[in-house]
Amino acid sequence: MQSTRLTLLCHARTVAQKVARFPTDEPLEMDWQAASGSLGRRFRKPPLLFCAPELRTRQTARLFGSDAVIVEALRDCDFGRWCGERIGDLQATEQQALQAWFDDPQAAPHGGESVAQLGQRVAAWLTTLEATPGHIVAVTHPFVIRAALTQVLCSPAFNLIDVEPLSSIELRFSGRWRLRLAESDLEGRS
Repeated sequence: MQSTRLTLLCHARTVAQKVARFPTDEPLEMDWQAASGSLGRRFRKPPLLFCAPELRTRQTARLFGSDAVIVEALRDCDFGRWCGERIGDLQATEQQALQAWFDDPQAAPHGGESVAQLGQRVAAWLTTLEATPGHIVAVTHPFVIRAALTQVLCSPAFNLIDVEPLSSIELRFSGRWRLRLAESDLEGRS
């Protein structure tokens, strides 16, 4: 049985990340059109390319190829009324609500999706990939990558994981999901 190799790749930097603001559907900070297709050569064989529906993930996926399949399960966490808000401003105006959200994975004081709900969505999506052999590259968001890691590692460490723009992790499924740390985070071995 051939295993499933999943590379989760964080989208490139946005202004919202730069200024510590909850995201909206903003574009990338970089000139992604000039770099279109430039990172696709990093894989020996072209992988199956997935991306979340937001603009920043679609633009990042274009760095790897032009045939990304949009997957709704890879969408960013729904931050409700906090979309577009600076975290520093919320620390001043909604300190208790923000702290409750950090402390309780079931909490959704912003009216959007809780961390627990995000984890359930990502876990369900991972289950759908278990019978998909070969290499998949999924361009998504820091919160989705954090959720995938906590699901695979059965860990409550969601708020202890930092995911930088264009960083990646590799998961493998061969009877169970495992985290695989490779020599180079974007070199293909397929």
